[in-house]
Amino acid sequence: VQLQASGGGLVQAGNSLRLSCAASGRTFSHYTVGWFRQAPEKEREFVALISWSGGMTYYTDSVRGRFTASRDNAKNTGYLQMNSLKPEDTAVYYCAASFGSSWSAKDYNYWGQGTLVTVSS
Repeated sequence: VQLQASGGGLVQAGNSLRLSCAASGRTFSHYTVGWFRQAPEKEREFVALISWSGGMTYYTDSVRGRFTASRDNAKNTGYLQMNSLKPEDTAVYYCAASFGSSWSAKDYNYWGQGTLVTVSS
């Protein structure tokens, strides 16, 4: 499956962005969609995941309550709604696909190219 993340940009702290992850190729609905981010000079970290059906979501502590993962399997697209953004959310955000539900990047077989989110204070 090929993934393409989009929707990043420059926003002020407190504002919102919605990232999209468009999939093509293999059946998107078979995969968990994971969201990861990598800030400058930091390792890639898990942000959120949504199961293949959308019935299960999981978030890292720092974004829980502010970010919401969703998906529309009919459109082969996953989303990450990010509210109340903070400067520390600044990073390149990646979407990825996996057969299992995992917060480990090693378990994801397919990756999008990343989209930059910059939050100014």
